Amino acid sequence: MKVCIAEKPSVAREIASVLGATTRHDGYYEGNGYAVTYTFGHLCTLYEPADYKPYWKSWDLNNLPMLPEKFQVKVSNNDGIKKQFNIVKRLFDKAEVVINCGDAGQEGELIQRWVINEANYKGKVLRLWISSLTTEAIKEGFKNLKPSENYDNLYYAGFSRSIGDWLLGINATRLYTVKHGGYKQVLSVGRVQTPTLAMLVNRFKEIENFVPQPYWELQTLYRDTLFSYEEGRFLKMEDGELLANKVKEHEFEIVSTTKKKGTEYAPKLFDLTGLQVYCNTKFGFSADDTLKIAQRLYERKVVTYPRVDTTFLPNDVYPKVKGILSKLVDYKQLTSPLLDKKIKKSARVFNDKKVTDHHAIIPTGMQTNLQYNEQQVYDIIVKRFIAVFYDDCKVSNTTVIGKAADVNFKTTGKEILSKGWRIVFEASGANDASKDNMLPAFVKGEKGPHQPSFLEKQTKPPNQFTEASLLRAMETAGKQVDDDELRDIMKENGIGRPSTRANIIETLFRRKYVKRNKKQLLPTVTGIQLIDTIQNELLKSAELTGSWEKQLKDIEKGEFSASAFIKGMKRMVDALVYEVRSEKVQTRISAVNNKPALKSKSSLKKNSKGKTETLVGQSCPKCKSGQLLKGKSAYGCNLYGKSCDFTLTFSFGDKKISEKQYIRLLTKGSTINLKGFKIEGSSQEGLLRFDANFKLKFEPKQVVKKATIEAGAACPKCKTGKVLKGKAAFGCSNYKVGCDFRVGF
Repeated sequence: MKVCIAEKPSVAREIASVLGATTRHDGYYEGNGYAVTYTFGHLCTLYEPADYKPYWKSWDLNNLPMLPEKFQVKVSNNDGIKKQFNIVKRLFDKAEVVINCGDAGQEGELIQRWVINEANYKGKVLRLWISSLTTEAIKEGFKNLKPSENYDNLYYAGFSRSIGDWLLGINATRLYTVKHGGYKQVLSVGRVQTPTLAMLVNRFKEIENFVPQPYWELQTLYRDTLFSYEEGRFLKMEDGELLANKVKEHEFEIVSTTKKKGTEYAPKLFDLTGLQVYCNTKFGFSADDTLKIAQRLYERKVVTYPRVDTTFLPNDVYPKVKGILSKLVDYKQLTSPLLDKKIKKSARVFNDKKVTDHHAIIPTGMQTNLQYNEQQVYDIIVKRFIAVFYDDCKVSNTTVIGKAADVNFKTTGKEILSKGWRIVFEASGANDASKDNMLPAFVKGEKGPHQPSFLEKQTKPPNQFTEASLLRAMETAGKQVDDDELRDIMKENGIGRPSTRANIIETLFRRKYVKRNKKQLLPTVTGIQLIDTIQNELLKSAELTGSWEKQLKDIEKGEFSASAFIKGMKRMVDALVYEVRSEKVQTRISAVNNKPALKSKSSLKKNSKGKTETLVGQSCPKCKSGQLLKGKSAYGCNLYGKSCDFTLTFSFGDKKISEKQYIRLLTKGSTINLKGFKIEGSSQEGLLRFDANFKLKFEPKQVVKKATIEAGAACPKCKTGKVLKGKAAFGCSNYKVGCDFRVGF
């Protein structure tokens, strides 16, 4: 019997249906000489510290560093996982050959190899390597099964990565938690998450400490077109003012107009990071959301394998392109112009050297009904695929130079001569947008009046990271790279893998090191404190983590030794433990600033989700960028003494103010009326508000005088009846015809 093992039950079901293994059993499918079983992701895991040495269970500095001589693997301690593992093992014991059908990537290889090894299977193993789950792709994959040995280096790279994360993650987390953690506070430190957090913290501080510098721009408006001073901005006002006064006295003259034809290429096909960046920017999806949607699209057979880091296709996909396009019937309007002629083949799309295990994410040609957010992601994958086979977009770039009193000004514009691939991305029914930033027809030597302006501006800080910009920064190890080609070159030194970056960002949220502010990602107080406490620059270095990623890729290629990588990690951990244990400074970090505090004696308000609210960790109402901390006698902004002076003393007017009342002040603009304030020597009742400078101010209780009611007066409610005096209340004479005015004595 041939036993196939897939990574998920859903994938096993697809493979089983193609192979004719239609009889369903507990944990596997059987038929036609095959048994198709599955894992649920990681059935096996690396040993825990205590599995090596019982005393390593204790979080003690004296136990560090923990450096096992040989790393071992075990079945995860979960009843459901153990049951499935035993089913797999029984099938392996009867197998003439095992076919590894795990996801075609490093993690998929590692997951299945661990299960095969732990099941102690010694027979023949073949590898199924496919990029989509269509029936055609699965059949073709089974015709071209490869020896498992072909993927040994991929397994070594996955194993090395896992060991590296264990060595640094477990040792550094225990080290910093014991040395610097507050009460019951775990300080999670990781090979990829810590440099990622450091990038966020460094950007946050760069913005916080940014001092705007003034500069001046000289511009002029001629024929409704804005021209700017050719040599750029002025750093000294007087230099620019001199020229501004000079040009006012003269007419504006066109010196030259230059038109240069250019080519704009279609956007590249998607790799996973590119797809996550696009979906975060356009749809607001998190990186994790996009990965999950792309994985669902893959499992529904409509796109190819998504966990990829290349934007290219291999040459052997080219003959299949016409077939894929012809099946995309929902996009017939866009595909029909391509199907009538030979499909374009460009080196910007097809390049065997830029493709390793997998190619860029493309549609398979299959179509099905999708949920709205799945359709959004699918639609842009399809349109990118269609667009690369359209003609290039032809443009004319125009540069116009003008002058006034020998002071040169410049403006630029662009005209689209031939849309080419741009047609694919135009909204249906949109107007013909053939011109972009069009300029009037200027003639050399023409003159006329103009309106110069001399404006003072200020330099701006960089933007806070969004998930899109953070993913790009992880891809290039923190370097600001806008050019697609250069970014491709730097991918080997990026931090994390495309498939794990989303999880790294989600981990930072779970640890409460990072929070969202709309699209921005901001470090929390705890996140900032952790990075400030870590003195070892290597732990925070995106470049070092990038070089580790390069080594792991080299292991995959067979160009670097797994044992050398692990030895290097052990040396670093050993040095790190010695360094941190020797530190004299003892900081204590607590995440109290980032999560609801435990319920205190004074009952705190609960929000709509039933969680206790606390002032600590809330956004500063004055500067908006800081967070509130609790001191000995007051709450205050964590930026106090730097860029903010906001405080809230525990008492006002000799009266203690509860945290509940201050929460109300922040959320509703005032406390309720409270008794017992000592104001100017007398006891008063009133409420607290903020003044214009966010200082507390007291407002006495407003006493509303009740209007006197007399029998015989006009009814204040219906205006037509008269007030009657009863035994216990005043009422309206119109009470029988509907007026319900009534005031008790």
